[in-house]
Amino acid sequence: MKKYIQIIIIVLVTTIFASCEDFLDREPLANLSPETYFTDVTHLQAYADKYYVDIFPSVSGNSYGIYGKDDGTDNQISATPPNRFTEGEWRVPQKEDDDKISINWSFKTIYRLNFFFANVLPKYGDDINGTKNTITGNLPDIKHYIGEMYFLRALEYFNRYQKFGDFPIIEEPLEDDMAILTEASRRFPRNEVARFILSDLDKAAEYMKDKEMATTRINRDVALLLKSRVALFEGTWLKYFKGTAFVPKGEGWPGKSKDYNANYQFPSGSIDNEIDWFLEQAMNASKEVAELYKGNLTQNTGILPQTKDELKALNPYFAMFSSDDLSGVKEVLLWRQYVQGLGSGHDLGLSTNQGNHGIGVTRGYVQNFLMSDGTPVYTHGTYAHGDGYYRGDGEIANVRINRDSRLSLFLKEPGQLYCIETSVSIPTNAWKDEPYPKITEGAGQYQYTTGYALRKGGKWDSKYLVQNKDYSSFPIYRAAEALLNYMEASYEKNSTLDATAREYWQLLRRRALVSDDIDKTIAATDMSKEAENDWGAYSANNILADATLYNIRRERRSEYISEGLRYMDLCRWRAMDQLITKPYIPEGIHLWNTPMENWYNNLIGDGSSKANVSSKEDSEYLRPLRKTTSQAGYNGFTWKMAHYLHPIRIDQLLVTSPDGQSPESSSIYQNPYWPTEANQPAEK
Repeated sequence: MKKYIQIIIIVLVTTIFASCEDFLDREPLANLSPETYFTDVTHLQAYADKYYVDIFPSVSGNSYGIYGKDDGTDNQISATPPNRFTEGEWRVPQKEDDDKISINWSFKTIYRLNFFFANVLPKYGDDINGTKNTITGNLPDIKHYIGEMYFLRALEYFNRYQKFGDFPIIEEPLEDDMAILTEASRRFPRNEVARFILSDLDKAAEYMKDKEMATTRINRDVALLLKSRVALFEGTWLKYFKGTAFVPKGEGWPGKSKDYNANYQFPSGSIDNEIDWFLEQAMNASKEVAELYKGNLTQNTGILPQTKDELKALNPYFAMFSSDDLSGVKEVLLWRQYVQGLGSGHDLGLSTNQGNHGIGVTRGYVQNFLMSDGTPVYTHGTYAHGDGYYRGDGEIANVRINRDSRLSLFLKEPGQLYCIETSVSIPTNAWKDEPYPKITEGAGQYQYTTGYALRKGGKWDSKYLVQNKDYSSFPIYRAAEALLNYMEASYEKNSTLDATAREYWQLLRRRALVSDDIDKTIAATDMSKEAENDWGAYSANNILADATLYNIRRERRSEYISEGLRYMDLCRWRAMDQLITKPYIPEGIHLWNTPMENWYNNLIGDGSSKANVSSKEDSEYLRPLRKTTSQAGYNGFTWKMAHYLHPIRIDQLLVTSPDGQSPESSSIYQNPYWPTEANQPAEK
């Protein structure tokens, strides 16, 4: 019955939403009778289920999916760099169809979520304070699904505010009235949007506290973890962009040009107070989650199975990223489940088996992982030639030895086995063991862009390598992030490593099978060396972080390898300033003058149209974007200050303009250094 109702709701909503208008995406929802479809707890669940699919990440088709989310950073690259790193390629779109890089300035999902609240909250009551509940069903269940919707609205807002900064705050479906809609379109200062998101997450946590659900559903701990992420994002953004056009009251802040923001005052009195408030919110929320799960971090044996006996005792840490069922993994707070027979599968296993679908790990990322004794690589000779403890980078196998186990587990090495179990015949396009990296392949699933590739999400049974037949699951939120968020927020706020942060850090290091002598690592850190490998060594105005803060950032980078937090982190640290004056040329394996050169007999590195690798004269390391001068990114990744935020489409400015023709007179404003003319690049 519940599934039947869900189908009815989805069909009706889809039909009704088809005729949406562009202005604030207002939609005629009146035909969906709230009297009929918001009267039972199953209706609430069905409505929430629809937005799990829309808002949460998925793995689809031929891609490295969830584990390729750091593509286009200093962690991972593909054969074509994102427009944001190519001079003049990221331009202001005229309309949605022109918007090739930006997340849409869209309110469709927000409107639908608000429609839920407008029709459900008047029916909800806890019967304790004299408010009668008229929704049929168990009260804790009703509260939980309302809490889920608050979480989903918060997540939708977070996704948009990350991209646009200042953003309209709309809490109800609006009447079809131009004056009301124009007023609602005004942009609230970014910190106010962040406060609104935190408020929704507080409500989510409160509503969901009385019900334990399977971890395939949102729960209270997930709400608190996201709260810590949002608060840390805003606290550090305000800190590193302080005084600029990217924060309220900063020099050139475009929000000041509108009457509604002309005399803006921070809720806490000043930007410094605001920074402290957000960092404290991050500390409190992350600590609450961390204390619940610090004793339940998934065990890491450090063993990568290569035999059937080793497979019987599969390393739980590796399995956390490649199993069908994560319900028993306490660290995983929320995970996405794929069930055979319910929809199509994905190709994560196949992409891991091959070249990560052309998404390669950078040399800088590999070099950045610590040795297992807690010291940086450069304390053991040069990157190319180690002292014996570090073995140098002349072969992929060597860089994995005596390293942080997160690197040695997930970095692929030629000769490693994949199909230990063969429950079906090994597909012809899959490999039983890891070949030499196919660096000369054209674009596609076999291509090893940098020569380095990951096996995160990798499988051991051939049944997962059948195209579109991988039904394994993956984590969306892990409790480990709470430990990292507390470490960073507390140090950013207080400039000291307190006992709690030290405890959390040591727990993560032990799990990674790295020495927990944090002070030894900090003392051995040479920031000028770290800056060679890690954009996160820098913050605003190309200022190097101190060694303690940097190593906190390094821990975050190492723990969340390829899980999609990197670009968000680099933006909030304002770490890309360095690329404005010094382009970054990504590199891969140490190809030339090493044994790896002898793996190939068809290397052409002469810069001609036939070249399949970069030239030896350019660098001994493979430079994937410098095979020929015609490649995008040949001169390196560049940056504009404007790129920290996305441009607003011209049609969105026009629809909120009194005459419909003058973007400058719109009730909203363009983001810093982006023009109000379509198809133009950033000005600065």
